[in-house]
Amino acid sequence: MTLSLGQRLLGLWTDLVSLSQNRVPLLMGFRRVNSYMNVSVKADIFLGNHRDGRRIKKWRKMIGVGGSDWKHYVRRNPHVVKRRIRKGIPDCLRGLVWQLISGSRDLLLMNPGVYETLVIYETSASELEIIRDISRTFPSHIFFQQRHGPGQRSLYNVLKAYSVYDRDVGYVQGMGFLAGLLLLYMSEEDAFWLLVALLKGAVHAPMEGLYQAGLPLVQQYLYQFEKLVLEQMPQLGQHFIEEMINPSMYASQWFITVFSYSFPFHLTLRVWDVFLYEGIKVVFQVGLALLRFCHDELVNILFALFLAAFVLSLIFGDVLKFVTCCQVKLPFEKLLHAFRNFPEEATDPDVLLPIAFTFKVSGRLEELEKEYQKKLEGSNASASTKRSHPLKLKTMSRIGSRALSNFTNSEK
Repeated sequence: MTLSLGQRLLGLWTDLVSLSQNRVPLLMGFRRVNSYMNVSVKADIFLGNHRDGRRIKKWRKMIGVGGSDWKHYVRRNPHVVKRRIRKGIPDCLRGLVWQLISGSRDLLLMNPGVYETLVIYETSASELEIIRDISRTFPSHIFFQQRHGPGQRSLYNVLKAYSVYDRDVGYVQGMGFLAGLLLLYMSEEDAFWLLVALLKGAVHAPMEGLYQAGLPLVQQYLYQFEKLVLEQMPQLGQHFIEEMINPSMYASQWFITVFSYSFPFHLTLRVWDVFLYEGIKVVFQVGLALLRFCHDELVNILFALFLAAFVLSLIFGDVLKFVTCCQVKLPFEKLLHAFRNFPEEATDPDVLLPIAFTFKVSGRLEELEKEYQKKLEGSNASASTKRSHPLKLKTMSRIGSRALSNFTNSEK
């Protein structure tokens, strides 16, 4: 492909911006960084790490000047691209590659000046809510710590712009972690259009249902995930059912923030590399891998909780109180602690992701989506004709509110 001088200059400028915005120092801006993350890709290159240097060279050849060769390379070598993305995108190229694989770069080029208009000339009903939530987004990262500093201002602008761009969805808590992560690797305008690409479905299925009233997509994903856990890990899945452990109690934020809320940053980045290229199935795969990795520990916790409830029932000497004890005394905090404090090895992407990729879930997710929609249609039809099952319908709708409630409470 022959590029004009203007296109080449634009491409070179993009590469320079990508390098100048290399967010490795920002990655290290978190207060706590695991011991095996103490050497960055950027430092390795300057110290003469030839392996990483060769890797970046391969990626630059694959991308081309300013991304000019990307689509052509992907069409010719899809398996190579998939393999390299799963191994991790070089940090100095991550922002540019994320834009290319998400389709946001095309949206940016097709909509010049739109972002500026949304930020400067439009008003949003969610502005006060956004301001209130900004300080909760990556509070341990230096880029977002300063009150009204550049990080918080950029985050406010992106979230406000999206709430105006899509007034039906507006702003919902949880969006800030998506936008915040993107801002560590790209400009405000680039981050905005990548958020649009994700929620509106430029490449993969739209994600806006994660944030619409009632969280309809969250409810669907949790239904699918519960079924997958039961199929892939029957013992654990059955324990969850018996102890009334619903995925909304531990997995809602995995989907709402795509693992950007409470997981180590180095794992989040690697998950996002694959997520942006392969879609939401990766969140299911990583979730299953985490449960598989900690399978025995979780089963033991559940058994210990059941045993404690049984002992209390002997003290009470009442079967009804035993059942109530099992329901009320089950300490979600202990389970949530286990879910939020996975062992260090479980959050090593080079250990966890290979486990995740062993779960072949694409076909099953499609089947479960159809099953869920059919179930939902049946519930809606039943409700509209005779309203004969109000308790069941309330329970269904409560899943979405509980998911958001768990996410909100965990931030306090």
